[in-house]
Amino acid sequence: MPNLLLRSLSHITSACLLLLLTACAEAPAQSLATVADHPSSTPIKQPIAARAKLSFADWRALLRSDAIAAGIDPELFDRAFAGVSPNPDVLLADSSQPEFTRPVWEYLDGAVSPLRISRGQSLLLQHGNTLARIEQRYGVDRETLVAVWGLESNFGSNIGNHNVIRSLATLAYEGRRQVFWRSQLLAVLQILQHGDITPERLLGSWAGAMGQTQFMPTTYNEHAVDFDGDGRRDLWGSSADALASAAHYLQASGWQQGQPWGFEVRLPQTFDYSLADPELRRSLAEWVALGVAPLNPPAQDVAAATGATLLLPAGHRGPAFLLLSNFRSILKYNNSTAYALAIGLLSDGLRGGAGIRAAWPREERQLGRSERIELQQLLAQNGLEPGPADGIIGANTRKAVRAFQLHLGWPADGYPTQELLVRLRTPL
Repeated sequence: MPNLLLRSLSHITSACLLLLLTACAEAPAQSLATVADHPSSTPIKQPIAARAKLSFADWRALLRSDAIAAGIDPELFDRAFAGVSPNPDVLLADSSQPEFTRPVWEYLDGAVSPLRISRGQSLLLQHGNTLARIEQRYGVDRETLVAVWGLESNFGSNIGNHNVIRSLATLAYEGRRQVFWRSQLLAVLQILQHGDITPERLLGSWAGAMGQTQFMPTTYNEHAVDFDGDGRRDLWGSSADALASAAHYLQASGWQQGQPWGFEVRLPQTFDYSLADPELRRSLAEWVALGVAPLNPPAQDVAAATGATLLLPAGHRGPAFLLLSNFRSILKYNNSTAYALAIGLLSDGLRGGAGIRAAWPREERQLGRSERIELQQLLAQNGLEPGPADGIIGANTRKAVRAFQLHLGWPADGYPTQELLVRLRTPL
């Protein structure tokens, strides 16, 4: 989804989420929506006092008053909330933190599978006229849009089966981020008020991501469009509306027409791997001067591209990529480096690209969550300031890992491994 939580889980940065992302072979890659804390088009005042101790009925009554004051029809509110009660499965999904997650190459195996590429190529032909008009209006290429469509909902075949009102009400009532979820709940009431869909058809993911492109409600209010001209922004039943809305969102996120997302590169043997830092940007000419060479030069003209960053999603033993501005636009849709890389590679596959040429270190076991926490604790004990020991490998942890790798004389790629953890357990 466009990044609203996670963007907002879309609008959803970087290498920090690579170790956290999972996916099934042919299931859609759920982005928590297009989640990135995006305000709705008509902001609604948020409550200051915590409501956690209220009964659900009392909490709903207060919400009803606020919604009516914001212009929601009372009868519509009552219809939307008829029979709604908290869903314990949603709370479980919100709080679950799996010990082990799939490595990035296993995620990409499913996200960029031959079956998904073949299906996407068929849909490119089937929806060619519509996609051409979307390209003309928003400047986003059709392959990227179909890639988003494929990962978000498996081309519209899996849009979720949760009652969105119930899911969001559950999270707003007793979830971890109640103010955020309450804003999403009020935004979805605005969608109903607008007449785009009825409460009975309002289905989505457990986190409230909706439609064929999995928009969160506030993202929907800001970026959904009625492209087929039937008077409704229907991301559930209209592929034209869904694809155009994704294009509108990417356009607003700074998409550069005619530019690629990035491309795979080969690094020289003496390369300084500490340069693989998402905050370090260089021109393409500067990277070339450092010996970075494209393996599959993109069809698009990249002469005007600036501010490229180097990504090593599996450390120095795996493939390397130079990322351009459009990769960062995809990150705003879903703030996960693995997701954005999958979109880029899938779009290349839809164009007939050959795929990744370098090999993944498939024999390498990923650190589990408890091991990542231990890694952070040990780095901190060595005075390297990795940030909180939360099991999330973010920018600070990678910086600390690089510093320790430099101390050991290892390639400083910032990538945590079993070998590194074992070495940290040994006092210096």
